[in-house]
Amino acid sequence: MNNTEDFENSAMTENNDDSNSNIETYDLNIEYTSVVKQSANLGLDEEKEIIYGEQLSHPYYDDDPNVGHNNFTPSIMLSRGCINIPQSYVPIDRNELQRNAKLSVYDWMNKIRPPLAENSFDCVEVRFKNSRKDFFRLPEGLEITEGDVVAVEGSPGHDIGIVTLIGELCKVQMKKNKVDYNSDTVKKLYRRAKASDIEKWLVAIEREDKTLFKTRSMINDLSLEMKINDIEFQGDNTKAIFYYTADERVDFRQLIRLLADEFRVRIEMKQIGARQEASRLGGIGTCGRELCCSSWLNTFNSVSTQVARVQQIFPNPQKLAGQCGKLKCCLNFEYDVYLDELKTFPEIGVPIFTKKGKANYVKTDVFRRLMWYVYEDSSEFMMLSADKVKELIAMNKARKPIDDIGQYKIKVEPKSKLDI
Repeated sequence: MNNTEDFENSAMTENNDDSNSNIETYDLNIEYTSVVKQSANLGLDEEKEIIYGEQLSHPYYDDDPNVGHNNFTPSIMLSRGCINIPQSYVPIDRNELQRNAKLSVYDWMNKIRPPLAENSFDCVEVRFKNSRKDFFRLPEGLEITEGDVVAVEGSPGHDIGIVTLIGELCKVQMKKNKVDYNSDTVKKLYRRAKASDIEKWLVAIEREDKTLFKTRSMINDLSLEMKINDIEFQGDNTKAIFYYTADERVDFRQLIRLLADEFRVRIEMKQIGARQEASRLGGIGTCGRELCCSSWLNTFNSVSTQVARVQQIFPNPQKLAGQCGKLKCCLNFEYDVYLDELKTFPEIGVPIFTKKGKANYVKTDVFRRLMWYVYEDSSEFMMLSADKVKELIAMNKARKPIDDIGQYKIKVEPKSKLDI
């Protein structure tokens, strides 16, 4: 009997569940039908929005006040090559300096030590904002490591910078930059920066962006033909260097008076070129890498369109120009190699005369040692080796007849298609 009652109770429960599910399904169908009828008079897009509106809700489209948003705030120390605010007497990590700093130098002589302690070099290289660097002499008895934040001699007052090179490699760099390390003109390094020095330094750094925008508005009001690129405050917050570019000479005496009254600091105006501007601002080149002038190149040699012609590059100014608007510095990198290779080539641009007609020069592939020619009444390019072209030109000079250069052309076999 108990089994029979349990079976009947379970059957009644299943029937009730089925009836409830049918009622819910019926209600959903009524709602869907009413929505379809309502959307019959609407467009297709509005109909989809009504039916699937709740399903297509996205946190990027509908702001939820309960969900927090992360705001990216760049560090003020990025222009100094750091991502964190330095601490007093705590060296900055070498990997951080090499990863973020402009014109960073890898010390390949860091494991080479002089045989005697007395022979250790007493000058260091200190980097300031962006690509500005200078050399300073250590006081006697002070030990400095790479990454130390130090107080150095300024003009006037003192400045705050980060040590980037010490030891023998610093000596090599001074020789490269033609700085006499035995001269008394080398400025002094005072000490490691104290906490009060760093606090004042950070206050000066925070003023730079606001000062830049305010200065640009002043220049517009005075109608001066100049562009302020960067501003660097000295570490003691008593002096500011204004870097600008201008095509012609600018009379900015009135501007200096306004800047001194506005910011209450000593003003120094420094004109730089377009390449130095790109070096300080940085960026990504067309090759996909960081600009050479920001990462390692510190000497700017003149670049002419002749360099592009020698390398058989089509002289398109838009493609040959870099971020600075000048010809790319990298055009000089392989220029000497092309010059050496072209010495073994025949004279570029000389036509070849044959019985079939005159064949004009078209182009050259220097490293593959190939040259292309085409007849005047034809559009077929014929690829010849540089050595064969040299022989044919010599035959023209010797008045020897040439039937056709087509018999000397190099045939390019088509690539075989794989059977898949």
